[in-house]
Amino acid sequence: MAVTDSATGSATATILEVDRIGHTYGSGPNAYRAIDSLSFDVSAGELVSIVGPSGAGKTTLLRILAGLIKSTDGTVTLEGKTVSGIPQGLAMVFQDYSRSLLPWLSVERNVMFPLKSSVGSRAERKAIVDASLAAVGLVGHEHKYPWQLSGGMQQRVAIARAIAYRPRLLLMDEPFASVDAQTRADLEDLVLRIRREFDMTILFVTHDIDESVYLADRVIVLSKPLLRPRGRRGPVAGARRRPAARRGRTGQSYRRKGSAKRPWGLLAAASVLRLRFGQSSSMPPGITRSHRHA
Repeated sequence: MAVTDSATGSATATILEVDRIGHTYGSGPNAYRAIDSLSFDVSAGELVSIVGPSGAGKTTLLRILAGLIKSTDGTVTLEGKTVSGIPQGLAMVFQDYSRSLLPWLSVERNVMFPLKSSVGSRAERKAIVDASLAAVGLVGHEHKYPWQLSGGMQQRVAIARAIAYRPRLLLMDEPFASVDAQTRADLEDLVLRIRREFDMTILFVTHDIDESVYLADRVIVLSKPLLRPRGRRGPVAGARRRPAARRGRTGQSYRRKGSAKRPWGLLAAASVLRLRFGQSSSMPPGITRSHRHA
């Protein structure tokens, strides 16, 4: 399947298709519907962000896409093949870098690890590893161990390992949630640079609206399912009136110092693709680092 880019008029192949997937944990009266009838697609070379609060189903969605769990309903197709297990051509960067790296292996050997079954020549593996470490700025650290590196550097190793695999689709599960603000900004720019350099297709999960708008071509917003008891009419249980402006994790609105003319909550809300159980609208491009930190 291919879609047409409205800006260039050229056809772009669809890498990932998600068709009406849903997932329920448990059964009976204690069943919890984590995802309900969710559909979207990702085109080759696109960076799509999925944003939502805790409990909205972001991690469940990634596990389904990675083939780690099977959805209760719907189908996932990667490059025309239905995902029924862990697919070839897919890599993932996890939030907890300390658990995703092998502490008994050096940086070089951590990055080389997934290539052992796909690249036969050791010299070729070494060349790929060197190029991947150079791309994330870790030249000279090849023989160190993960525990000898800072948190941001460990996450760079995890990113290098993912791009060394040259995946058709890269999944990133809140990869910068555990690092400080300055490191986070540097790693965000690293993702954009890697995407350009390797022409990579990325699905990026975060709960930070600013981050998603800055990084992505499109943003998919998930919200927690509102549950209505069977047979009951009237207001949905747990529903409440939305505040006038979006609030961040600590209650701050998305209006930054020195940006009185930039209502960040409204800008972020207007700049995202809202996908709430199948309802969507388009997003305008053009958010830059200078806008974000103005």
